[in-house]
Amino acid sequence: MMKNKIYSIFFLLLCVIATAQPKEERELSGYQGGYIPELQTLSKSLNFLLMGDFGRYGQFFQKEVAQQMGKAAATIESDFVVAVGDNFYPNGVQSTQDYSWIASFESIYTHYNLQDPWYVALGNHDYRGNIQAQIDYSKLSRRWHMPSAYFSKTFELKDGNKVLMVVMDTSPFIDSYHEKGSDMYENIIAQDTTAQKKWIEKELANTDKSIKWKIVVGHHPLYSGGKRKDNPDTKGFEKKFAAMFDKYKVDAYFCGHEHDLQIIKPKGRYTTQFLSGTACEVRPTGSREGTLFAAQTAGFMTFSLNDLNLLAQVVDVNGKIIHTTTIKKTK
Repeated sequence: MMKNKIYSIFFLLLCVIATAQPKEERELSGYQGGYIPELQTLSKSLNFLLMGDFGRYGQFFQKEVAQQMGKAAATIESDFVVAVGDNFYPNGVQSTQDYSWIASFESIYTHYNLQDPWYVALGNHDYRGNIQAQIDYSKLSRRWHMPSAYFSKTFELKDGNKVLMVVMDTSPFIDSYHEKGSDMYENIIAQDTTAQKKWIEKELANTDKSIKWKIVVGHHPLYSGGKRKDNPDTKGFEKKFAAMFDKYKVDAYFCGHEHDLQIIKPKGRYTTQFLSGTACEVRPTGSREGTLFAAQTAGFMTFSLNDLNLLAQVVDVNGKIIHTTTIKKTK
């Protein structure tokens, strides 16, 4: 008991020492947007936010989560945001001039520290609208990055190593979406899943030895303990990609679709799945084999990544850190 108290006091002293000088600088700067002081970052790190299922005209918890995202981005000095799809409810957008861009994106994520790049995936609700309009918006916006329905991005770490991020377009791989009568049918059947899967495998097979981490981003989960735990679409998507991700040593898979927060690593799998689907609406969740964390609350995740470790922190709608986990990079 005494040892635990000593460790607790020591940790608090470290926090005070670590935050004293930055606090003075922050007060001097004039910034008044708020912080989440408990958030941590690694040394020489790449820092970013993960969120998804967000575009509801500011309703549900969207505005509240956006406020906490801004505070988190300021605290960790975020480099970018990763958005995992279902960007505009209920039916995507019709054009680059659609009012949803203002109502669900531009007027909601106004915080100064959320003006950095957003790397965005498509979700199934986006497939109910004009998916090309979301791609084209990249030409109009400095922060919206969706150069095509699927794409990759490489980030350099401060030690010279790299992070490869592969952004998938998962909806065409969901079997039920190919049924005639689906409100996504015309957009879905226009996609070439064979070409995309070959492209994903080619990207992940990159032999550049400076690539230290591999991350895949998509909308649909490989695994879930939530609403779609036993859904055939979830099981089917797992069969299509889980083994591939293991084969190419994908460290993390980022997704949404379920309106909850989950972290899952099934026994025998290499890849850890981080599901962040509560940027506005929340649904009940649950667990399954391999569940490391699950919560039915609005929120998002932050990541701090360096040569040796990936630090993930789950933040709820009130700015409280409700879970922390670390992946250590194996040689």
